[in-house]
Amino acid sequence: MQTDDKQHRSILQRIAHRAMLQRGLLPDFSAEALVELGRIQSPASINGEQVRDLRDLLWASIDNDDSRDMDQLSFAETLPGDKVKILVAVADVDALVNNGSAIDEHARHNTTSVYTAGRIFPMLPEKLSTNLTSLNFNEDRLAIVVEMVIGADGSLMDSDIYRASVRNHAKLAYNSVAAWLEGNGSLPEAVAAVKGLKENLRLQDRAAQGMKNLRHVQGALSFETVEARPVFDGDEIRDLEVEKRNRAKDIIEDFMIGANGVTARYLSSRKSPSIRRVVRTPKRWERIVELADEHGSKLPNAPDSKALEEFLTKEKAADPVGFPDLSLAVIKLIGAGEYVAELPGDTAPGHFGLAVRDYTHSTAPNRRYTDLITQRLLKAAIGGSSLPYSNDELESLAKHCTEEEDSANKVERQVRKSAAAMLLEHRIGEQFNAIVTGAAEKGTWARLLTIPVEGKVVHGFEGLDVGNRIRVQLTFVDVDRGYIDFRKIGP
Repeated sequence: MQTDDKQHRSILQRIAHRAMLQRGLLPDFSAEALVELGRIQSPASINGEQVRDLRDLLWASIDNDDSRDMDQLSFAETLPGDKVKILVAVADVDALVNNGSAIDEHARHNTTSVYTAGRIFPMLPEKLSTNLTSLNFNEDRLAIVVEMVIGADGSLMDSDIYRASVRNHAKLAYNSVAAWLEGNGSLPEAVAAVKGLKENLRLQDRAAQGMKNLRHVQGALSFETVEARPVFDGDEIRDLEVEKRNRAKDIIEDFMIGANGVTARYLSSRKSPSIRRVVRTPKRWERIVELADEHGSKLPNAPDSKALEEFLTKEKAADPVGFPDLSLAVIKLIGAGEYVAELPGDTAPGHFGLAVRDYTHSTAPNRRYTDLITQRLLKAAIGGSSLPYSNDELESLAKHCTEEEDSANKVERQVRKSAAAMLLEHRIGEQFNAIVTGAAEKGTWARLLTIPVEGKVVHGFEGLDVGNRIRVQLTFVDVDRGYIDFRKIGP
């Protein structure tokens, strides 16, 4: 099927809507949810005995240029002894989204916002997620604040969690903040407009770098993958743009990892159940050992995150261009994360990739249902009130969230493939260098090295395994189904 270039966006919208339905996800909100939404006219009241007033702190959000659902703000404060106090404010979504309401039922069903090139399917109505429950610029909002005291070596020395009212004083974007921090760009106007914010961001950057360095010393894995999203010119796809890591993203990532660990331990210390995010010990460690051997490194026979991190760090320095491909291969071999309920007295498996035992998802309640569940558990623990969920319900929800996250990922992947097929449909017969990204009974997949596109190897796949470099020819595309087929023509 040859697509009309001018209809790319509408075709992808139709494909995305159909993929949602095929995966059992709800593309639209129910009439009941919309009636409920109509009754919500303002943000949650910020008054309350347990709510601290922190609106005057230099809070700022850092997110993608086009992000509209602001889940968190951050702020830093110097302490004696070269310590830094980090505050992460997370939007109090539960204050407006009642457990068991029609809006909550939609969120519980889908469990996540689904981001596709054709259309975004928000977990919560945009009137909430991008407005009334979003930590928007110059707006007073309720939040859950995670406080962390970070030592000079990046270690967590103390922590606390409490409710507060906050105000976002600057809406910042990753790329412009990173360019400034890395010395490649000028100070963003939004930073310059707020007295003291420049120094505060430098302090946040210093603390985040210390936290990251310590995590990697302890065995957290340094991955760098190729995430591409379509770039439109009007309604026509022109290119695939690769998302890259930078210093500003590091600030948010490291603070969120820290806050998620503090949250898990806070709930555990108060004998509260929680939903943990876990990545189990790799099932295909022996293939990771083989990959390391192919790169001239030795890994132990038993899974060891510190040894793996040393190998990854060495390879990133030796081959920065090829490192994302190695990263992707290792990620595939480690396997996907999942949610599990941890009940008081239990011990969850932990997160192999982050080299931590205590980890939950708590910092994105506008777009992830597990984070909204965690928020309700936190508020019960802070206020000493009864639990909002039974143990059986939490175990069922953890399983459901794992399954629906997988469904959402498949929808996003399908639309990405349809978008990629649109770009490639005029290039049938061309040859490319590629890396094998998947090898199982259901098929073998490879990603092109010059264009961030993945497809199925339908001829010559025998004996291939994850991480192999091969030469392929593009033989077929189907935009509607997101099919991209390759034939192996050489090593």
